[in-house]
Amino acid sequence: MTTAVAVDNKVRQVVSNIRNLPTPPVVFHQIQKVINDPKVSANQIAAILAEDPAMSVKVLKLTNSAFYGLTREIDSVKQAVVIVGLEAIKNLVLSASVLDMFKGKDVDPDFQDKFWRHSLATAFCSRILAKQLRKNGTVDPDSAFSAGLLHDIGKIVIACFLPQEYAKIKDARVLNPNAASYEIEEQTLGYTHSQIGALLAVQWKLPQTLGESITFHHHPSAAPLKDPIIYVVHIADYLAKVTFYDRDDCNLVGGLEAGALEHMQVTEADLKSFGEALRQEYMKAETFMQMVGIS
Repeated sequence: MTTAVAVDNKVRQVVSNIRNLPTPPVVFHQIQKVINDPKVSANQIAAILAEDPAMSVKVLKLTNSAFYGLTREIDSVKQAVVIVGLEAIKNLVLSASVLDMFKGKDVDPDFQDKFWRHSLATAFCSRILAKQLRKNGTVDPDSAFSAGLLHDIGKIVIACFLPQEYAKIKDARVLNPNAASYEIEEQTLGYTHSQIGALLAVQWKLPQTLGESITFHHHPSAAPLKDPIIYVVHIADYLAKVTFYDRDDCNLVGGLEAGALEHMQVTEADLKSFGEALRQEYMKAETFMQMVGIS
């Protein structure tokens, strides 16, 4: 048995032992099932969302938020589908679902606050990069947003459902203040948040590109698909830290994988410009923050 297989089996066992692990609502899977059908209509998507009134409200709230900056208010899900598009609706449902699934968990509030702020910053930055980086493959901005939001999902799973493991990581952090999170996890647990996230992506039946952006966001060159969205999330993760981490966390910024900027044809000047754009865009995160219970 190879080390990779052994770790994979360990992660599967860990996740299988978690009781009440959240899963996306049925409405997400229903939309994902029909989204690639060229004949699907806005009426059909609206009918699916109508089966989950609470999700319909969230979708309308996000569609009407500063996130899209629409000039007129949208008052029906059908209108939202027509105006922002099917892919955008699917990713809004996924994003709203994830925020809702982990909302209000009784764990370290300081960790949760930092976790969601960084996840949202990475999501917004991924969206910016997807719109700007057209030189090495096209990335859908809404898919990039979801990928950025979910990139560290394994961390919140550990914090919410594996309290002993989370405590070990916190203790190890005191002794290794400058180590990357995944390095501490490997040393302490024998697996990482990326591997937990990878398994969740499979269990939740997320698109393969989204799963790989979660799995390889620290090491994009190791991804089998070589999809540009993985590099987008990798760079966005780094840039979100550079832009928003305060003095207490600046030692955790880390760096980019060698060759990542060159691969996406990004310069240091571009990074500075993207960071400035992120500060502006992040001001639109209020509605998402309300959904997860932070302000």
